[in-house]
Amino acid sequence: MARRQSTREAEGATIRKVVEPGARPGTLVAHPDALPPTRIRVVAYGPDGVDELDVHEPRGARALHGRRAVTWFDVDGVADVGLVEALGRELDLHPLALEDTVSLYQRPKLEEYPSNLFIVLRMPKHVGHVQTEQLSMFVGDGYVVTFQGGGPGDCLDPVRRRLRVAGSRHRNSGADYLAYSLIDAVVDQHFPVLEQVGESIEDLEDALVAGPVADAPSKIRAAKQELQLLRRSIAPLREVLASLAREESAFIRPETQIFLRDCLDHAGQLADAIGSYREIAAGMMDLHLSSVSNRMNEVMKFLTLVSAIFIPLTFVVGVYGMNFDPQASPWNMPELGSRYGYPVVLIAMLALAAGTFLWFRRKGWLGPTR
Repeated sequence: MARRQSTREAEGATIRKVVEPGARPGTLVAHPDALPPTRIRVVAYGPDGVDELDVHEPRGARALHGRRAVTWFDVDGVADVGLVEALGRELDLHPLALEDTVSLYQRPKLEEYPSNLFIVLRMPKHVGHVQTEQLSMFVGDGYVVTFQGGGPGDCLDPVRRRLRVAGSRHRNSGADYLAYSLIDAVVDQHFPVLEQVGESIEDLEDALVAGPVADAPSKIRAAKQELQLLRRSIAPLREVLASLAREESAFIRPETQIFLRDCLDHAGQLADAIGSYREIAAGMMDLHLSSVSNRMNEVMKFLTLVSAIFIPLTFVVGVYGMNFDPQASPWNMPELGSRYGYPVVLIAMLALAAGTFLWFRRKGWLGPTR
């Protein structure tokens, strides 16, 4: 299923509504690709310590809010829409944002509601091919709520480790800095994924320069799809980061916007690299066709030269195959009665072929002369 999902994403076919037309705004319907089970991991931290525990019902999660300076509710899996909706009521999450949360193929975006910010990101991973997982984030006063699609693993473990370090900037900062750290982890995850894609593209380009490659069109198409998928993740994310880094918000402090601007710069680097690789991928099909055409030209050139060498030999054989009787007239091929006629003709034909070959060689038609 993962490969099929990745292909659909690259082609833009995954942007589809699972809610019935005309349904009430904010209606939550589980996406067919959502993976159970839904788990809520709570990390409450502050300068004085950190608490980590798993809870299985929204009220238990709400009871932990306020225990420390910042509380991070990390929800893994959105298949249980009842639990998602209940958690939204407990934490005052807007129903429209929750509807986007359970729709797994949203583009990165930013929305500001009265009680929090709503941010959608795409987390990339490379599992033999590129695929992305939606990360929905709510940033409020003293809390951050993240919803993941439920795929195996994520790129947020470095943030979790830093939260456990006493005296770290994370432990002494607010929820907005945690939100920045999560966004930065997602942006940084694009670099190794793009590097793997770039290496495969460069290897394919080198192979195409050397000669025709088997299944080259399908490999080029797969590379272009992966780049398109990464582009759809980064291009709108730059707009999100620009808004967070430059516009005033009740949930983002000016000192945190400095870090967000650095994150925006990283996203710009990724966008430039993706653009460069897309140009290379776009030219690889022309390179493939040129390589195939050159190979075909070489084959046709060889066959033409072989034919040119044998044309005069065919003429000689055709003349001596007419079998006119030399006894009927002295003009009827007297060579047929010659004692050494057969070996003489063979030697003449061999000399003619050798002479033609040497002449072609001297002209450079069989390759460069030394």
